[in-house]
Amino acid sequence: MTSIMLLAAYGLAALLFYASLLVLHQFTYWKRRKVLHLELVPIIGNMAPIMFRTSSFPIHSQNMYKKFPGARYYGFFDLQKPSVIIKDPDLIREIFVKSFDHFTDHDAFVTEKMDPIVGRNIFSLRGQRWKEVRNTLTPSYTAARIKMLFALVAECSKDFVQYFVDHPELAENFEAKDAITRYTNDVVASAAFGVKVDSMKDQDNEFYLHGKEVTNFSALAALKFTILKNFPNIMKFFGTTFLPNATDKFFKKLITNTVTTRIEKGITRQDMMQLLIQAMKKDDGIKVTMDDIIGQAFFFFLAGFESTSSAMCFALQELAANPDIQDRLRQEIDDEIEQHGGELTYESLVNLKYLDMVMSETLRKYPPVAITNRLCNKEYTFPPLMEGYPEYQMEVGTSILISMFGLHRDPKYFPDPEKFDPERFNDENKHKINPYTYMPFGIGPRQCIANRFALMEAKIVIIDILRKFVVKFTEKSHHPVTLSKKTFILSAEEGYWFKFEGRKKVD
Repeated sequence: MTSIMLLAAYGLAALLFYASLLVLHQFTYWKRRKVLHLELVPIIGNMAPIMFRTSSFPIHSQNMYKKFPGARYYGFFDLQKPSVIIKDPDLIREIFVKSFDHFTDHDAFVTEKMDPIVGRNIFSLRGQRWKEVRNTLTPSYTAARIKMLFALVAECSKDFVQYFVDHPELAENFEAKDAITRYTNDVVASAAFGVKVDSMKDQDNEFYLHGKEVTNFSALAALKFTILKNFPNIMKFFGTTFLPNATDKFFKKLITNTVTTRIEKGITRQDMMQLLIQAMKKDDGIKVTMDDIIGQAFFFFLAGFESTSSAMCFALQELAANPDIQDRLRQEIDDEIEQHGGELTYESLVNLKYLDMVMSETLRKYPPVAITNRLCNKEYTFPPLMEGYPEYQMEVGTSILISMFGLHRDPKYFPDPEKFDPERFNDENKHKINPYTYMPFGIGPRQCIANRFALMEAKIVIIDILRKFVVKFTEKSHHPVTLSKKTFILSAEEGYWFKFEGRKKVD
């Protein structure tokens, strides 16, 4: 017993010594480098608001952005990881574009080490493998390919809007996030997986239910995510993965069966899945496996399911709050579609300039993914963060963070930032915007390659809604919205409640 107690004492002493070293490392890290930094909490660094759910990541990133107004950048700790938040647009351009070779990788939320399949997605991949997969996927998102997918998306949108026409009692007062997410679910199922789903009619279809499970940001899910990201070896030891087991099995089976069926029966479709299948068949030195296809397809689903639906909801929120903007947009839609025989075409979609302005302003005020990051893979010398400070030599492995939410709502770049004003993006004004202060889809070579598809998906359903309805608030609506503290992306705490009032005359 004495020996066991002695061993336990030694173990505890070693643990305490290690913990004290970690704390000492954190408290002295930025001081030793003479970099301005946030005061931190031992072990958890500057992530307490996220861990204890007193703030969402977007709001926390904006709060950090507002610190040290005169600094171009400063240091903080993401739990135990030293990180730098960049605030200066010129420095953003330098790091994310001109010196991209020093910052080629994302500090990904899911890596192959954390989840060997989901971690293969294009956001998480690093180095040469990222370049290979990006080159494979890029043809999926050319203007010509997006045009081919137009009909699939338009069909999903028509089904969605028709459901409200057929159920006027539902249109009187409904929560839009659930409804819009069903639309985005159907779009991704069709355009990426080749699966026909109508989630408004079939409320409990498996595709939708598993998507909801993945985007469940409960306290337990948030804790699991935090531990998985920062302590992957511990989670791997316990066999914990990013996806719930049932959801993991569902997507693997669905994608494997889809790929196998297409190959065996010679079925081809103009979608992302087909490009991945073609890449898997090629013998060009770039190996694409079934696990690669599963990882890319799932990530496409995740991005389309949650972030795109949030952008659409915020667009409807602002249209309901600004009926003059809604009326002007509806008139533009009516006029354009009348010139194309009363039907929405891809060509008419491209011609809707005011719709472009409305969507651009929506993405400014409510960027779906409110932050972006990079990982330093080659030592880099930063200029002084402000007068009186020395240059800073960034070490390999240090993370960089940009708060798009902070930049987009900085009155220095966007006067009266809380005002929803599409005129910021008219022909006269849009060229005055510094592109390194407006980055709804990221910036540089690693920006989102599906941005055109996401915009098309959002625009089509807004067009179809405004052709049939006037979007109004109800007694359950809140404006301005309170941003949720429970999610990783921008979302309204109280939901998005609307009335779709039928138009008296629809041309």
